[in-house]
Amino acid sequence: MTAINKALQAVTLGEVQSFENLHITPLLAAVPGIADYLTLGEAQEQGLAVVTEVSDSGSVPTLLLENSAEQALFLLDGEELVGAKQNRILNLTLLVPAQTTLEIPVSCVEQGRWSHRTEEFASADRAMFSRGRARKAERVSENMRSSESRHSDQSEVWDDIACKMSVMDVDSSTDAIADAFEHFSGSVDEYVAAFSTSETQVGACFVINGTICGLELFDVSSTCSKLMPKLIRSYAIDAIEEKQVTTPTTSPSILEFIQQVAAAPADSFEALGEGEDLRIHSTAIAGGALAARERVVHLCAFSQEAEAGSERGSDNMRRASERRRYRNR
Repeated sequence: MTAINKALQAVTLGEVQSFENLHITPLLAAVPGIADYLTLGEAQEQGLAVVTEVSDSGSVPTLLLENSAEQALFLLDGEELVGAKQNRILNLTLLVPAQTTLEIPVSCVEQGRWSHRTEEFASADRAMFSRGRARKAERVSENMRSSESRHSDQSEVWDDIACKMSVMDVDSSTDAIADAFEHFSGSVDEYVAAFSTSETQVGACFVINGTICGLELFDVSSTCSKLMPKLIRSYAIDAIEEKQVTTPTTSPSILEFIQQVAAAPADSFEALGEGEDLRIHSTAIAGGALAARERVVHLCAFSQEAEAGSERGSDNMRRASERRRYRNR
């Protein structure tokens, strides 16, 4: 039995919660759990973690994390870091050991800025929109298999953001996805407020317009309760965009999707920091997991059916391409 399979077999489904066109089915553990690490946000609030550019000149796909805490730090796949020379997102989940400095792999989500706004990055209250996370996850997996690189396809990330901004009619002077979240902040906050986590909840399956989009699973309920609002924002911005989309009729059930994820083959790589990166290798599912300390610390899995179902028309793609402004770093 694989680590991902074992982790999924240990959870049960809770009662579905719904708001507008977003439906969330909780994944429940047998008992509540407390994390033996800090989230990045917690560590930064306590002055125990600093994220900066790697040097004065900077490097788009890499940042420098200094963990001065006596505990490991948990960094979430797709978590947005704002400030410094340009906003970035984490390419995959990391568990950074105590008292460690580590270069971490990221992607740019603010194409039109390359100048210091702050010296340090702050963890934002959101993760990258879920459709973009899915494509990023697939490319990171491909690059790890081909070259053991944890880079995304940066041009594709910029394309996804440009398309999102164009379709949602959001203007941004620096092509920052943060401006889309800000533009729809009232609606996004309504989605966040509509959902709650239970004492034993360790994850969730997310459904938009009847199509399963993704699954998030944590090792303990305390981590889930802290990070679920970031993830709800990630899926909510896609739900807002997709409000007018016709409901599909061929999506699998939640249980069928979980079984697909559990059965999907996964390649194993030594992780940056603690543990082992398990990257899902499937035409139906994109994503990966971090296994450490004899458990799956975090799993994110995205339906490729949802990605295909959300493809934009040629006019939207043309508008997105016209919007892009590539800059050499």
